[in-house]
Amino acid sequence: MKYGSLVFEESEFLMIKKYQEENVTFEDYAHKNVLEILSQHMTIAMRLKAEDIPFDIITINSIIKVSGASGIRQTFQIVSPNEIDIKQNKISVISSLGALVIGRAVGDRISYGLPGDRVSLVITKVTQPNSANKNTTEVIETKKVKIH
Repeated sequence: MKYGSLVFEESEFLMIKKYQEENVTFEDYAHKNVLEILSQHMTIAMRLKAEDIPFDIITINSIIKVSGASGIRQTFQIVSPNEIDIKQNKISVISSLGALVIGRAVGDRISYGLPGDRVSLVITKVTQPNSANKNTTEVIETKKVKIH
């Protein structure tokens, strides 16, 4: 991991913990295993204020691009469990894939899939949900208007 551990925004950390506690049934063994790994990683994760989250960290509502050696390229968005929409590539934060990427950064590598059919993926791009607003704000702040 680029930062040595997962990195979470404080309120998202608590929200993910809540989702984990409410998830009393598991889709399958692999899903249960991923959630247990996420729980272990969260015990040593860094928790930061929203304004201190590095621009390349995957947060809820981030859009992520991953690629693999076999030519796999996928773009998806991490969302809360009640916002899942597979047709729009919106993946739950507590799904197998969501749990593997949340809190990670650009350049981090994950191993995804069932035993015997795993693929190695690299996170190649992260667009945080508020990055467009930050960019807009910066552009507006740098413009000077002269009024006559």
